[in-house]
Amino acid sequence: MTLSLSQFRRLLAISSLALMSAACAAVGPNYQRPPVSLTAHYLAAPSPAAPAHDQDLEAWWQAFDDPMLERVVERAMAQNLDLEAARGRVLSSRAAAAGAGAAMLPTLDASGDAGEQSISLLSPIGDLARNLPGFRRQTGLYDLGAAASWEIDLFGGLRRQREAAQAQAHAAQADAIAVRLSVAAEAADAYLQIRAYQARLAVARRQQGIEEDLVSLVTRRAAQGVAADRELRQTRAELEGVNATIPPLGAGLDGQYNRLDVLMGAQPGTWRGELAAPAPIPAAPTLRPGDGPADLLRRRPDVMAAEQRLIAANAAIGAAIADYYPKVSISGLLGVESIAPGQLFVADAVQQQIGAGLRWRLFDFGRVGAEVVGARGGKAQALAAWRASILRATGEVEDAFADLSSQEERARDLERQVGELTVARAQAQQAYAGGVLSLIEVRDADRDLLSASDQLVQARAGACRAAIEAYRSLGGGWRPPTSSGPVARLSLGGNLS
Repeated sequence: MTLSLSQFRRLLAISSLALMSAACAAVGPNYQRPPVSLTAHYLAAPSPAAPAHDQDLEAWWQAFDDPMLERVVERAMAQNLDLEAARGRVLSSRAAAAGAGAAMLPTLDASGDAGEQSISLLSPIGDLARNLPGFRRQTGLYDLGAAASWEIDLFGGLRRQREAAQAQAHAAQADAIAVRLSVAAEAADAYLQIRAYQARLAVARRQQGIEEDLVSLVTRRAAQGVAADRELRQTRAELEGVNATIPPLGAGLDGQYNRLDVLMGAQPGTWRGELAAPAPIPAAPTLRPGDGPADLLRRRPDVMAAEQRLIAANAAIGAAIADYYPKVSISGLLGVESIAPGQLFVADAVQQQIGAGLRWRLFDFGRVGAEVVGARGGKAQALAAWRASILRATGEVEDAFADLSSQEERARDLERQVGELTVARAQAQQAYAGGVLSLIEVRDADRDLLSASDQLVQARAGACRAAIEAYRSLGGGWRPPTSSGPVARLSLGGNLS
């Protein structure tokens, strides 16, 4: 089948118009990153503030030099169910973006029908036609064809919708990476708390042994008539006080075991045996703060997600403005139709149609204007959320650096205190055994040593936990995109798998 010359010219004109429209600028504002004023350096940055490279933050858990910690973090990132759900949200958002892109392209539908019909002779048509020559009461209708349609995006409304959908997909990807960073940090924190509880239990049990020795000593002295019964009861009470500190520590340890198992996508109790053997708390690594607060714009996935939502809100303005303008579409039909199956593919059975449509909302009582105002309001909200995410990110980094510095300094002071108290406590017991000191001074030394030792363990663990928070707040744990454009191309490969 061939088109007539006039039909061919009309089709060519419409197609040329469609192709030229693709090069037209879309209505609405083009996205430009709003200016943001940030300091060059963090106020609480560790010293020396040497610049860090991406690989220093990409696998930050390796900086603790603890193979078990590395195993725990990597297992959590491979098995965590929140991360699996985030991957599903990424796939859904990508599909939505693909659908928005497909709306800009032509659609082609194929159809076919076959049917038989018996005309009623008592109907108006049957009553009139029954007397006509060649009348057939039984008739059939067979058709086969293809229909195409295409909305020409003259003013860019569809392009803005595609831009918004793509930005939302990028935001979902950034959210998934943020979940990944959170899972890694939570798993590392749970592991370190397990080691801290184990160390605190060891301190309590060591103190328990010291108190038991003191009870034995006072018992012997009481039997010899040197110590009063009151002193024996006081030492036994001190021992029971130490014993009472152990169950809460055990419960806290069990809670962290369970927390870590859930983070690793397993039923509580699954991996407990692997971590049951106590191990030292790893030393907090030396941190380097990177390129300053401005680096968070490309490293922090939550900040990047907020910017992608700002991009989507900006594109939504153009999509709303496009409704002010006419929408043009072209459609075509090519097929065959016959009352007899044997004549379906003959020249006389061919039918064709081509046309263009125009739809223009001329008067709608201000509905389009309201949609534009609403889109601008959405952008204002997204802009405020983006700026707030930057401030939160910088605040979290500053807090983490300050906490890390404080915990490290506290741990150094407590190490010296525990050293002095250990010697003083041994001297006090020797003096009590020799009758030089009273039992009260020995008990005071015991309490001071237990308190300082427990605080030292907590300070060491606190320094490690502050380092984890610093790595997380810096956006460590993934490889950021190299693109510096307004739309960051975030990839699932190597980041979420």
